[in-house]
Formats: sequence, C-alpha cells, structure tokens
Amino acid sequence: MITALVTGIVIFLLLGVPIYVSLALSSFIAVVFFSNLPPMVLVQRFFGGMDTFALMALPFFILAANLMDTGGLSRRILKTARALVGHISGGMAMTTQLASMFFGALSGSAPSTVVAIGKVMYPELRGGGYDVSFSSGLLASAGSVSLIIPPSITFIIYASVTGVSVGKLFMAGLGAGIIYGGASLVYIYFHSKKHNIPKDRKATGQELAVSLKESAWALMIPVIILGGIYTGVFTPTEAAGISAVYSVGVGMFIYRELDMKGLVAACRATAVSCGQILVMVAGAQSLGWILTMGQVPQFVTTKVLLAIGSDSKLVFLALLNLILLVMGMFMEGVAAIIIVAPLIFPIIGQLGIDPVHLGTIMVSNLAIGMFTPPFGMNIFVTSSIARCDLVDMLPGLVRFFLVDLAALLLITYVPQISLWIPSMF
Repeated sequence: MITALVTGIVIFLLLGVPIYVSLALSSFIAVVFFSNLPPMVLVQRFFGGMDTFALMALPFFILAANLMDTGGLSRRILKTARALVGHISGGMAMTTQLASMFFGALSGSAPSTVVAIGKVMYPELRGGGYDVSFSSGLLASAGSVSLIIPPSITFIIYASVTGVSVGKLFMAGLGAGIIYGGASLVYIYFHSKKHNIPKDRKATGQELAVSLKESAWALMIPVIILGGIYTGVFTPTEAAGISAVYSVGVGMFIYRELDMKGLVAACRATAVSCGQILVMVAGAQSLGWILTMGQVPQFVTTKVLLAIGSDSKLVFLALLNLILLVMGMFMEGVAAIIIVAPLIFPIIGQLGIDPVHLGTIMVSNLAIGMFTPPFGMNIFVTSSIARCDLVDMLPGLVRFFLVDLAALLLITYVPQISLWIPSMF
C-alpha cells in the first residue's frame, strides 16, 4: 500500500497534477486497490483533517488580508515607513523592506505583500537609482517575510498538522521575522553606500507626526492581534475574527476606501483561498494517516537517527534546511509543511529540538522558497509588476537569497531568536 501511495504521488506530480489532487487520488488508489480497508475510512479522514480547531483562524485572517489589500492600508504604511527611514543611505529600499514587514504583519500573505508594496515602490526604486535586478530581487524577497511575521497562515497549517500552539508559533515568528527582515536592511545599507544611491531628505517632525496619524488605524491591527494573544486576552482564533471585523470597520468607516462591492469581492476571494487550502489539508491528512498505518514515520525516524547519530542535532538541522530549500523551489509552502512535518515530527523529541523552534525553521526555509527559481510564487508576481523576465531578476534574487540564507542559519542554530518571546509568556 505504501509503495503504491508513494509511486502515485510521484507520477501525478511529474505529470503536473495539482498537489491536492495528487495527495487525495494517490491515497484513494492505495486504499481501494492495495488494502482491505473500506473506502469510507478515507472519506472520514478527509473530513477529520479539516475538522481542526487551529484551522478556524484561517478564513478570518485571509479575509482580513484581502480587506486590507483594498482598504487603503498599504499606501499609508509606505508613507510612514518612508518618513522613518527615507533619509538613511538606502532609505527607499529600506522603506520597501520595512513596509513589507509592516504589511506582512497585517496580511500574512507573501504574494499580497508583493502586490501591495510593489505597485507603489517599484517605480520609485527605479527612479531612485536602483537597477532592475536589485529592485525586483528586493520586492520578491521582502514579500516573503509575510510567511514568518505573525499572523502567518503557514504557521496555522503547521499547528494544525502537529498540534503545536498557534500562539507560541506567532510569538516565535516575531523574533525570527525581525532577524529575517533585519538582515536585508543591513545588506541594503551597505549596497547603497557602495553604489552612492541618493537618499531622501529627513522628514520633519510634523511630517512624521502626520504620517503616523494617518496610518495609526492600520498599524493598530498587529498591536491588537499580537498584544491580545501575548497577554492572553483572546486566542489566535478569536484574534482572527477581531482582525476581520476591525478591517471592515477601518476600511469602510474610517479610511472610506472599502465599499460593499469591495467587501463582497474580498469575501469571494477568501472563500476560494480557504477552499484551496482546506482541500489540500484534507488530502494531506489522509496521506499522513496511511503513512502512520504503515509505520513510515517510525521507519524514517530509525533510519535518520542511525544515519546521523542520536545526538547529531546540528547535522539533522542542516539536512532539514537543505531538503526544505530544494522543496521550496518547486512547491508552495503550505503543501511542503503538510507533507514533511508529520514525517520529521517524531524525530525531534529524540534530538532535543523544540517543536516551536522546528516550526520557525520550516517556515523560514519556505519563505526563502517563495522567491527561489524556478517556481517561487513571488517571482511571477514581481515579474508582472516589474515587466521583466527571470534572467533580468536573477542577479538580485541570488544576492537576497544569500542574505536570507545567512538569516536562516542564525534562526536555525540560535534557538533563542525564536524562543525568547514564548519563554517570557
């Protein structure tokens, strides 16, 4: 049964069949034709995979992201970020990176962040003296921080697969996201110094105050979400619902850039996104159940521990990073999480790896995969904004890949970057 399952997945993926169909159809074939189990068990596993408390937060956070994308928040965030860092060497590029971190804390979606920030900042970057490869590479990599900065949809999927607390993962993602984005800020500064890129004049106190006032309602969203979770006022699921309601109120009644037509469009887009993710989760849960029945996780655990040694945590983490970086080149982050996490989760206890730290490592790897050729989603989104092809983007993508790889190594081998905030709560 296991052989048929794995063979089916490989064949379907090579044929270009969507991942959720590959997982579900391979599971169906393995159960119906290569086992004595009744097919109804598989249907129960499909529904059981979606019937998870952690997934209740998913539609609300996606809805909030869609509402913020059309409610005038990105423009106000950019204005504030530029007033804060525009006068520093590389200030315009820093504005792009910083605004992506802010917007990532609002949307949780990497492609949405690239679109919201890139449409405004790419022309500014090109006019400010940055070449095509640097500008496009910056946009593609800056948007990927949305996978790490909470609220992260990828963290929610990891929590649903492993049972780890969503709140603790969000806390860990804050520290890791700051390191991930901060590495790019450091590189931007030295790149701009080396190439004598012009910088903005320093904003006056009045200009800074005005921009902060205009964006205050938008910037309150991550404060409400994260502050409420960290202090225990509400759960991540409750925070998701509050963020959605808050986004409707701000977009319709304060900024007044969201109308009923936009609200309906956001709800429709949310339903489509949730359907795609939940079907994929259902297929992955059935896959995980069959693998567990075949004792594959136990087999993998034994073989890995024998290969690297029972105490070789550093080697295991290096191999995990390599595997996830390669997977990220070809596979979307949610799919990679729901395939890999159940296989490696039994191993980490014997190696002394914290489950929250493991989640941060996995999501950080897959964030890099969002802009890694050939199939990184952010590459295609950035290409449509910048109107350039992969060859033009490649030098910039490579440079930012190396920068983010350095950040990944810090996140991997300095666990306290991820765990210091959870340990405080």
